[in-house]
Order: sequence, then C-alpha cells, then structure tokens
Amino acid sequence: MDKIVFITGATSGFGKAAAKLFAKNGNHLIITGRRMALLDKLSNKLIDKYNVRVLPLCFDVRNAQETAEVIGSIPEHWRKIDVLINNAGLASGLSKIQDGDLDDWNKMIDTNIKGLLHVSKAVMPLMIARKKGHIINIGSTAGKEVYLNGNVYCATKHAVDAITKSMRIDMLEHGIKVTQICPGAAETEFSLVRFHGDKEKAKAVYKGFKPMSADDVANVIYYTTTLPAHLCINDVVMTSLAQANSFYFDKK
Repeated sequence: MDKIVFITGATSGFGKAAAKLFAKNGNHLIITGRRMALLDKLSNKLIDKYNVRVLPLCFDVRNAQETAEVIGSIPEHWRKIDVLINNAGLASGLSKIQDGDLDDWNKMIDTNIKGLLHVSKAVMPLMIARKKGHIINIGSTAGKEVYLNGNVYCATKHAVDAITKSMRIDMLEHGIKVTQICPGAAETEFSLVRFHGDKEKAKAVYKGFKPMSADDVANVIYYTTTLPAHLCINDVVMTSLAQANSFYFDKK
C-alpha cells in the first residue's frame, strides 16, 4: 500500500501489533514511544522482515513542547503522513474515587487526553495541507459507560470519545477521516500497568474467559484504513464473545 503510518505507543500492545500488521502490508512507519531500545529493536525487525522504511521517534506524548519539536523536525519525505494512530494510553490504579492517587490521575489525564491532543495538533496541519489523511483514536468500552473503581480512567476515555466526535466535525472540510476504535478487555500490558506491575492481579483480570488479543484489535484498526476514499468508519466498539460491555462477562 506504500502509505506512511504514524503510531504512538508502538513498543507494546495494540501499537506494536498494528505496526507489525501495517508493515506486513507494505506500509512505511513512524513509530513512537518512551523506550528507545524497544523502538530500535522493533524498527530493525520490521525493516529486515518486510523491507519497509521505519522512523523511530523517542519522546513522551505528555510533554507538549517535546512532542511539537520532535514531530516538527521530522525529515520532509516523512511528512506526508497518511494515517495517524493515537494509541498511546494507559490505566493507572483501580480504586474508589475518594481513595484515588493524584499521580495516577495525572498520568492518565496527561497521557490519554493531553498526549492525544499534543500529537494530533502536530500532525493534523500536515494532513490539512494535503487535504487527505486518516486519524484513528484508540478509545475504550470505558469511554461508553463507567464502571466501579474506573472513575478517572473512564473519564479520560469519555474525553477521547468527545474529542474524536469534535475532531471529525473539524476535519470534515479538509477531507480527513476520523475513526475511533473502542476495545474491551484485551490481554496486553494494560492490566500489568494498571496494577503497577502486580502480575497476579493482572492475570486475574482475564481468568475464566478468552479475552481479545492485541492482534485482534490491530486487525480491526487496519481494516478501517482499507476502505474506499469516500467511506469512513466513525466508531467501532469491539469485545470478545465473552464480554457484553464493561459490566457483564461470561466467566467459567
């Protein structure tokens, strides 16, 4: 396909799976994250295996100035970005709101909301100049309904939902597609990060049912980019068969 695809949070989970799938299908990649060693490792693997070009960018999406400077300095031949996947995001902590940790709250707000905005603000002008592009924001079922102890994480994903809807309106006159993908439970590093590295708690989240994988979500992300130019999938909510919504699971 020979597109340039920009993926944030590409060192793990949905971002890494998406990077592999887009590269497999002949797309060139700009991959970002905060761990340079992992970015280099993934870049080399994709270049060697799929013979595509890969530009790794190490920066923190929470830092507005750093984000603007890094994206603003990418070489001219990388600036024709066809697809932006705002994937960088996390949950940190799981508790009643009155017991919430301020550091957890700030981490989620700064990454899930501000980080998405920082990257989008830097990339959108490049798409607007070309009158084409596709922005894909990774939301969550937590952005469709709230659940016990989810409070601030759910709020950040509700914000992504609202931002995506607003973005679609603002990008309409420029011919830029805007899609939101909202996964339910998927077994990635997500729960390990949420529980601050507690492997037992993270593993227990997926006990008793078959959750989605990162590859499952990547396949849907990729599909939304394969449609004719006049079609746009606006919003996708996806779960495993064992999950009806944020509340109901069929656990054996």
